[in-house]
Amino acid sequence: MNLNEDLYKEIILDHYKSRKNRKRIETANLHLEAANPSCGDDIDLYLDVKDGQIQDVAFEGMGCSICMASADMMCEAFRGKSVEEAQQLIDKFKGMLTRNESPDFPDEAADLEAMQGVAKFPLRIKCALLAWTTANQLVSPKDKPQT
Repeated sequence: MNLNEDLYKEIILDHYKSRKNRKRIETANLHLEAANPSCGDDIDLYLDVKDGQIQDVAFEGMGCSICMASADMMCEAFRGKSVEEAQQLIDKFKGMLTRNESPDFPDEAADLEAMQGVAKFPLRIKCALLAWTTANQLVSPKDKPQT
């Protein structure tokens, strides 16, 4: 194992253990529950969006370390961003895991690169993407197909 892999494992474990973003947001105006039955992951995602800006984002749930760490990283990356910026992050994250695209995240979202190794494990990609596909369903315009 090389130094980058060790560092990425540590980043993933830190986000998995973090409780900062694991909460219900009472003021959330967007909420959706989602599950990945193949792994047992289950999350409730909450977004508080005002005037196209994500004021707060959090989740509750249970799941594997990949799923929970990815959800925590997503919350950190989305908070304070516009819905359009969140949609761009969703596309970049999915591209990194499913289309083998090189990660190009803003500096404040650099921890997302730690998930790049998940692409080597096809069964774990769904775990890493659960929060992201749920967020995409919440923030995508309802009149266009979801990706």
